[in-house]
Amino acid sequence: MKIIRASVLGFCFGVRRAVELAEKALAENPGKKVYSLGPLIHNENALRSLEEKGLHIVNESDVESLEQGSVVIIRAHGVAPSVTDALEKQGCQIIDATCPRVKASQKMVERYSSQNDYVVLTGDRNHGEVIGIAGYAGENFSQLQDFEEAQGFEIPGSEEKNIILLSQTTYSPKEFEKIENLFRTKFRNLAVMNTICPATNERQQALLELCSQVEGVLVIGGKTSANTKRLYQTAAANCRHAAHIQSASDIPEEFYNLKTIGITAGASTPDEIIEEVERKLEAGF
Repeated sequence: MKIIRASVLGFCFGVRRAVELAEKALAENPGKKVYSLGPLIHNENALRSLEEKGLHIVNESDVESLEQGSVVIIRAHGVAPSVTDALEKQGCQIIDATCPRVKASQKMVERYSSQNDYVVLTGDRNHGEVIGIAGYAGENFSQLQDFEEAQGFEIPGSEEKNIILLSQTTYSPKEFEKIENLFRTKFRNLAVMNTICPATNERQQALLELCSQVEGVLVIGGKTSANTKRLYQTAAANCRHAAHIQSASDIPEEFYNLKTIGITAGASTPDEIIEEVERKLEAGF
């Protein structure tokens, strides 16, 4: 059996930074409660490891119940300013692990909204990053899930407004391009800010190259990870055998009969889980 890794896979810069900040906070605050505001990253195994080291997960709705002086890590997806204000009011020590690219999108939305421009954000409206970015917007703001929604979308008085289009950092580049092309036919004063993280596209391109070299692809990552789900969709569309797994124990039996297997992993997948999958494949069923 030959195992080939995608040229780009695993932790992105923002996720690695968030995990490192969490581990540092745990080491520097013995005896103190250290919280992550929501799951720090979308990988169940990595979260379990951090929880074993003492990290507690708390929901935004529970902020008012936190003890004074609690250490709270804002995850890579970021939060709305109202959440940060609530943490400060509660007297928490805040460690901001928001991905710099997400932070840039937050500032962009805040700036354009204050200029009375109309801001449109594409992305999963239930995703923490999108919810957080939307919290920086004013009244002239809309969020679109996909191209289908964009087709029926209109902005009253758009001829007199600057329209700003931007995206969730892990959004599908192809979907964003379709919406951008549509908007160029609809709105005269359109400015497009391609805020999709280059790592998202790099992973997709690396996966496409991988699919042409192997019989099957294993996509490693959390079941709730948006970018991992998109990697699996690409693998399934371009390779005869494809599976989305969270750990080595999830490897489908059929993969042990393949001669060449490709491995890729979502942006929240730790190196040790990727290595564990490789070892299990080499050891056999």
